[in-house]
Amino acid sequence: MFSSIERSPQLYARWAGVMYLAIIGLGAFGELIVRAGLVVPGDPVATANAIAAAPLLWRLGIAGDLLMHVLDVPVIVILYGLLRRVNRDLAIFATLINLVQTAVLALNKLNLIVPILLIGGIDVADAPKVFVGFTAEQLHSLSFAAIKLHSYGFGIGLIFFGVACLARGVLIYRSGFFPKFLGVLLFVAGLAYLVNSFALLLAPSIAMMLFPAILLPPLVGESLLALWMIVKGLDTSRWASTVDANG
Repeated sequence: MFSSIERSPQLYARWAGVMYLAIIGLGAFGELIVRAGLVVPGDPVATANAIAAAPLLWRLGIAGDLLMHVLDVPVIVILYGLLRRVNRDLAIFATLINLVQTAVLALNKLNLIVPILLIGGIDVADAPKVFVGFTAEQLHSLSFAAIKLHSYGFGIGLIFFGVACLARGVLIYRSGFFPKFLGVLLFVAGLAYLVNSFALLLAPSIAMMLFPAILLPPLVGESLLALWMIVKGLDTSRWASTVDANG
């Protein structure tokens, strides 16, 4: 595949941009439409009732997240193929740590399956046998705890992605075939992800104050990068000179 990227870097850059934009859209759907719409902060019963009333929407949120993680892989591979000529070691590092993020977030989706098993439009009597004897309120609380675990797992996964953004920001800034401002914006996005995630783990009250403003830099930086790759692609003449310079 890397030889194909080197033969047609512009085509692959645009495909990466399309998939990156789809990832952003799917992520926004899961977080802003599904979970923000159904999860009632601090209220397990209201959350359970909302999910039970819209189980298909909850399932669509999970499916969209998993599709997002499937799309992560080709984007990661293409970005490595495009940026490895800048600094192969840093590009490998960004690739590997990004793959860790994708694995963490994909496994984290199991936490969102718990409400489907317990309250996703099924009767308490139909819950798995291990939960027989639990009251409806207890099942609601367990489901709510699983949803909270998902939010922490999401924050943990974004630590790895934040570091990947820092590395790719440096690579893009140094590349010459992408504008330097995209590298700066992606680097700032990485810092924002790290601040948000570590605040969630170490100082939740501060995290609540920072959210959602702290995620504006990632939204701007990643969206502009995706759109630039779709509309402009990369500077093929500078790409060719980079290949020549690095063998």
